[in-house]
Amino acid sequence: MQTAVESRRRSRLSKNLLRSSLFAVLALFAVPQFAEAQQSSGAPPRVRIDTANPQPMPIAVMNLAGDARLGADITRIVSDDLERSGLFKPIDPKAFVQTSEQVGTAPRFADWRLINAQALVSGAVTLQGNQMRVEFRLWDVFGEAQMEGQVLAAGTDGLRRVAHKIADAIYKSLTAEDGYFDTQLVFVAESGPADNRRKQLAIMDQDGFGYRTLTDPQRVRALTPRFSPTARELTYMAYVNDVPRVYLYNIDTGQQEILGNFSGMTFAPRFTPDGQKVLMSFAENGNSEIYSMDLRTRRATRLTDSPAIDTSPSASPDGTKIVFNSDRGGVTALYVMNADGSGVQKISPGRGRYNTPVWSPRGDYIAFTKQEGGQFQIGVMRPDGTGEKILAQSYLDEGPTWAPNGRVLMFFRQQPTDAQGRGGSSRLVSVDITGRNLREVTTPTDASDPAWSPLIP
Repeated sequence: MQTAVESRRRSRLSKNLLRSSLFAVLALFAVPQFAEAQQSSGAPPRVRIDTANPQPMPIAVMNLAGDARLGADITRIVSDDLERSGLFKPIDPKAFVQTSEQVGTAPRFADWRLINAQALVSGAVTLQGNQMRVEFRLWDVFGEAQMEGQVLAAGTDGLRRVAHKIADAIYKSLTAEDGYFDTQLVFVAESGPADNRRKQLAIMDQDGFGYRTLTDPQRVRALTPRFSPTARELTYMAYVNDVPRVYLYNIDTGQQEILGNFSGMTFAPRFTPDGQKVLMSFAENGNSEIYSMDLRTRRATRLTDSPAIDTSPSASPDGTKIVFNSDRGGVTALYVMNADGSGVQKISPGRGRYNTPVWSPRGDYIAFTKQEGGQFQIGVMRPDGTGEKILAQSYLDEGPTWAPNGRVLMFFRQQPTDAQGRGGSSRLVSVDITGRNLREVTTPTDASDPAWSPLIP
């Protein structure tokens, strides 16, 4: 059975997870407040994420001094992270006027201003055995002041995570928003012909590295994976012997279990923000309702009670509200209710069919899929239904998921098939909340149903 929410045009993380060595912030350099630098020197303001047309900030990311190979690798990853965000424009290293060794503890700021570098990253990496010590500094070129500085320690197997952590620190210093680079994506990896599509869970870093599969497509057909708040567990729906069930999956051990013993279908699972419950839909005799299951007691509580299809629940960050979609009004729309199921109110204001709502980690927006005029759209609106904004649209855009900072979305985009049934590839796409920075995320196979992890512990 396919509900209105799960229907789409269908011809259509284990011990090897890159956790690396434990990171330790060994030292934090004293840094002045950026606002003070602005006032005293006329330095440019922080990058604004939520403006209609943010201009990328020119930034110089220097090769780290010390171990040349490690330094070059870390620098490249940091630069790539910042560039993909659409908020920063790394300057060509050929224009650099100093090396990291020459910068030391005091850059020649006037020389960097000549190439319009508004921010500068320098540092060094040293290696003892298989342990790295990585130091970096972020400089406000116009304010002639250090904005951020850290020393991180990790094994060499943690090089990519070190780089992502550095990029996160730079992002936060220059935007006043948390970063999202030290994260992972879980999604459905798809392969095979349209009439025998194989679907298995896969996981990778947000930049596409470290790809690996988690489930066996010969045994289960996996859909709609979702991370727990700890990023160590998943919940997902799978067809086993043609019966859909909701499962829990432990990323560290690879162990999984069925969540509840329902007589009908269970689907559309999602953790509550405290990780203590899973919201899901249960369908029986043609009716779909929303339930909350306590993971400690395995007790399920029914939250909705209507003859309509109620599904795709997502809790607000404080856990007091739940958004879901329902056709109780005759057409699929978004509704918000209290966590106990009371106080149901329709919020979606526009025409079209609204599906797959998901509350932003910041609580300020709800993302959704909208079907209107033969197109599928990805959009956001405020929790009261105001301020609707469409960020992307195509033949089929579906399944939005938020980065942990609530400023970037990812979804999947499927292409149409031709008369012979060829084509129909499905890819992951990211977009920021301005709708401006639309980018395809490379995966080894077709991909759908993405879920973005919290920052990795």
